[in-house]
Amino acid sequence: MARIKDQEPGIAGRARPGIDHVATESPDLAAERIAWLSSVFPEVVVEGKVDFDKLRSTLGDAVDGRPDRYTFAWAGKRDAMQILQIPSRAALLPEVTKSTDFEPTGNVFIEGENLEVLKLLYRPYFGRVKLIYIDPPYNTGSDLVYADDYTDPLDSYLKLTGQQDSEGNLLTSNPETSGRYHSSWLSMMYPRLFLARQLLRDDGVIFVSIADHELHNLRMLMNDLFGEENFLGCLVRATGTTTGQDSRGFGSSFDYMLVYSRSTGYEVGGLPLSEKDEARFNLEDERGKYALLQLRKTGNNDRREDRPFMYYPVQAPEGSDVYPVGPGGYESCWRVGPTTYSRLVDEDYIVWKDVLKEGAERWTPYVKYYLEGREKRPSPLWTDLDGNKKATLEVKELLGEKVFSNPKPTALVTRILEISTEPDTSDLVLDFFAGSATTAHAVLALNHRDGGNRRFLMVQLPEATPEGSAARRSGFEDVAAIGEERVRRIIQKLRADGETKLDLNGTTQDEDLGFRTFVLAASSFKPWTGVDEREADTYAKQMAWFAESLVDGWTVQNVVWEVAIREGYSLSSQLDRVAAATKNEVWRVTDIQKNQVFTICLDGKLDGETPKALGLTADHLFICRDIALTDSLAANLTMQCRLKTI
Repeated sequence: MARIKDQEPGIAGRARPGIDHVATESPDLAAERIAWLSSVFPEVVVEGKVDFDKLRSTLGDAVDGRPDRYTFAWAGKRDAMQILQIPSRAALLPEVTKSTDFEPTGNVFIEGENLEVLKLLYRPYFGRVKLIYIDPPYNTGSDLVYADDYTDPLDSYLKLTGQQDSEGNLLTSNPETSGRYHSSWLSMMYPRLFLARQLLRDDGVIFVSIADHELHNLRMLMNDLFGEENFLGCLVRATGTTTGQDSRGFGSSFDYMLVYSRSTGYEVGGLPLSEKDEARFNLEDERGKYALLQLRKTGNNDRREDRPFMYYPVQAPEGSDVYPVGPGGYESCWRVGPTTYSRLVDEDYIVWKDVLKEGAERWTPYVKYYLEGREKRPSPLWTDLDGNKKATLEVKELLGEKVFSNPKPTALVTRILEISTEPDTSDLVLDFFAGSATTAHAVLALNHRDGGNRRFLMVQLPEATPEGSAARRSGFEDVAAIGEERVRRIIQKLRADGETKLDLNGTTQDEDLGFRTFVLAASSFKPWTGVDEREADTYAKQMAWFAESLVDGWTVQNVVWEVAIREGYSLSSQLDRVAAATKNEVWRVTDIQKNQVFTICLDGKLDGETPKALGLTADHLFICRDIALTDSLAANLTMQCRLKTI
């Protein structure tokens, strides 16, 4: 008989009024969007379903129902949207032995399939990431793409990583002869980029590296997800070597990065000046070093008709009136208006020079501009950075052999950090195709250089390294292990440097040279799967089994972390054993970044004096197992605090 999917029962099979339940899976994105739509247009949601006819009539002419309207689609897009809406029932479990300084650090490295991980990060990191940089598979035909399993993503991942005994393969090559060469790649990228956008702050930005053969598709996809109005630019990076010498066309010596902001109004940051740039500031007064800039507007829109109010006379030192005149004698305009010019004169920002122009000496005004705080606009053409060979050498110098192919150079990610983050605002940097962890390396090194407190969040699939490869000979069984070891080595190097480095930044906080490792694994919560047959005995047995909601072999630490993530607490939260005199073991979870705290007890029986000893109030969230409560104690707790049960 076919399986009948039943509703998940109430806690331990019985409902208690006034008690919420701890979620057993990641948020249902479709339900959240319907809830948002209902809050904006309550008339279009009927019995939990969207009435599209009502929505069309409500929006009127704003709805485009034409059959030939502009759209971007591919074979499999509907499936990609559906897998996005499947909540994750996985967990992220701490691996303290793989971590460095687990307790004090705010940096995180996650071993796991990135779509499942992004779903789990949705609640704790929604709107908290300042910068995302990813270097996804370029879909060259020989590289690997993630072949998502639409029926049970977690089960496929557990098979792939050997956590379950069964054959399974999450990664496949995607040759051009596959029939869905571009479509398969787009279906892989769509749900991951969708979730990535949800994690960005309103002032957040994403950089995506890509080669030319998927550049156009990625641009269309990101226009679809981020909005064409939030496109900031297409950067071109010289790779340092020309590949494809055996091709019939041109070789390749550069790749691209598409850059999008989370919302409109984003401004790309500037770059520090080079020594050559600083050399221009060769004059100095009591305010500091400065250079001179013509007061006359140059370049585009420099004619009188462009800015008529900027065309006016200014008085030269000998008393004559000087107008802005361009080469050849055309009427030009000044950079500032009359009021601003008068202020610049009063504050000694204007310098006059007698300059030989077109055969005659003419008084010419200049304005001082100072070195301090000066930056330069980044160009979209990046030809001055280390290339791919240097990137390979960086990894080899740290790890001893060429254990990773085609890493990105640290200098590339450093520049992205410089124009997209601030050193002292705890900006969070996410890379969910972490590879050899170049992004983590760049974050740590830049913080060390400028005294910053940026934090990284890396995600990498523990994809097995090939048998007989340099990586396997060096003891790296999977790619995630390579990234983690690289981070450890750069931390050791920076610590050694820090012992002799003078603090010239005046920072008062300790440098964060650590990281926490978490691994994607099965949940400690028993999944409700329903019953095969609608018989009383079968249902009763299932309910009896479900009376204990945690799986055999669960541990306190794993359950506490799983609950914390479900409740929206970050992976840098602190877990502390409560010292209050109680008969129960109680833990307090604190997320400093979000300024939130909850208390949890996982004992099989909750002592009646424990709530009093903890001093719980209406502002406190207290979580315990349902089987630990009597009905009277549950009733008292619901009046004393916010109570959730497992």
